[in-house]
Formats: sequence, structure tokens, C-alpha cells
Amino acid sequence: MPISLRACNTSIQTIMEFSEFFLTLFILQAIFLHPSIHAAPKNSNLFREYIGAEFNNVRFTDVPINPNVEFHFILSFGIDYTTSSSPSPTNGKFNIFWDSDNLGPSQVSSIKSDHSNVKVALSLGGDSVGNGYAYFNPSSVDSWVSNAVSSLTDIIQKYNLDGIDIDYEHFSADPDTFAECIGQLIKTLKGNGVISFASIAPFDDDQVQSHYLALWKSYGQLIDYVNFQFYAYDQGTTVSQFIKYFEEQSSNYAGAKVLASFISDGSGGLSPDDGFFTACNRLKSQQQLHGIFIWSADDSKAKGFRYEKQSQALLAIPH
Repeated sequence: MPISLRACNTSIQTIMEFSEFFLTLFILQAIFLHPSIHAAPKNSNLFREYIGAEFNNVRFTDVPINPNVEFHFILSFGIDYTTSSSPSPTNGKFNIFWDSDNLGPSQVSSIKSDHSNVKVALSLGGDSVGNGYAYFNPSSVDSWVSNAVSSLTDIIQKYNLDGIDIDYEHFSADPDTFAECIGQLIKTLKGNGVISFASIAPFDDDQVQSHYLALWKSYGQLIDYVNFQFYAYDQGTTVSQFIKYFEEQSSNYAGAKVLASFISDGSGGLSPDDGFFTACNRLKSQQQLHGIFIWSADDSKAKGFRYEKQSQALLAIPH
């Protein structure tokens, strides 16, 4: 081969290699740096349950734990209100409003020590405090985030917790303010190594959705799970309606691990007696069962945790 031709071919080959390199680099940057890109989630063995809001002496050890699932207890609730007889907002300074006598630091450490598959999270907000609604009511983004990071870091480290759940349901701030406060809180706590996961718990209400969708749009890459409250839909929801609702919310929170859910007392949504597990099996066959959560252990105690056992047995079956 003449030298000039060989040199030309070598140059072409070099250019092609550089082109492939930069194309690969561009794709990797798009995947890892662009906040709106989420890997398509698949089936999971994640089981989550809220606990402690109703002060009926339920304990971690009351709840059956299947060793073949990933199990999250979610303490309900931490609220940025005073603990007085007439609670008032504290601008991000969180206090304990769950049954800490039965669900205290030693009980958290013990259940995690006895079950290597158990993690414990803290849910923030909730529906009510005292005799009124619990409002998200920041004075400013910066002051709320500063107070929240400080107070929650203290609680999380004292109780040896692993993550947080966002369950504000009433708002005295616009969606963008909510998104910035909560997004910066999650980002800071994760960045400081205080928590390893975060979830949100919206439901189908226009005001609620406007706030959580603003948060998802800006900070979705930091949110690990969406505990969508499917039990907030009407009591008597059918299997086909449940699947429709699940698809709608999976579209709203595109790329999210949206969990299926029911309420123990059967007061709303699709109950286990009416086909909840049928719906879950259908989702699982479509690689869309990203986990199950229940509200709540407090209500399930009187029923002997029958559906907790059934939920975990379903999740423990290989995908």
C-alpha cells in the first residue's frame, strides 16, 4: 500500500474513533446529568408501612416481616409545628408527633438489628395536627430549609433512621416554593449522608398534585419512590379502575417507582377483599409492580396483619 494512502486511511480511522468516543461521552452525559431522564423501573420486592400516627400502642415487633422483601417502616409523623395544646407552625423546626414511647430510638435499633432487610423512615407533614390541618407554611425558602435540615438531622441521627417521606397535604405556599424547599431539603440531607432514600406521598387532588408535580419536575431525580395514595380514590374502586389510576399517575410521575397501595380499614380505594392483589398480580405481569405500601400498621393491628403477610408473600415471589 502506498504511504500516502495508508496515512489517509489511518487518519480516517482516527477521526472515526474520536467520533465514536465523543458520541459515547455525549450519551453518558445525557443519561447521568440530565435531571428529567429516569431509568424505566421494573418489579421490586419493596414493602412499606406507615406506623405510629394513631397512638394505639402498635410496635415494630407486632408487624410480620418476611425476610425475602425489602421492608420500610415509615414513622408518622414529624411536623414543623409546636407541641403545645394549640400547635402553630415553626418554619421548618420539626417535632415528633408519632408514638415515640413505643417507637423510640432503642426500638428502631432493635428491629433493624434483628432484621437486616428492615429500614426505618420518617414521614413529614400528614393531614392534621392537634384539631386542625397541618399546613406547609414556610417563612422563606432559605430559612425553612436551614431549620429543616438542622432539626431533621438531629431527629434522624437520634433515631437511627434511613430516609424521609414527604406527606404534606395542605399548603400555605405556592407549588414552586414547595418544590424548592422540599427539593433542597432532600438534596442537602442526601448530600450530607444523613439519608439514603426519599419518597413523596401525593394523592389525586388538584392542589396536592400541583405542588408535588412541581417538586417532581424540578427534583424528581432525587426522589426514590412515589407512595401514591390510591386509597384516596372512592371506596369500591374496581380492579380495572385501579389499573387505570395507576397508569395515569405513572404517566404524571414519569419514570418514577410508583407503589401500589391500600388502606387497612377499607375506607377508600381498592381493598384486598375486592381485588387489590388481583390488580397487583396484573401489574407484576407487566413489570410494573414497584412495591406495595399500606396505611397503616395502627389500623392493621386489630386485623392480625393478615394483608401485610399477603402483600409480602406476593412481593417475595421472584420477579
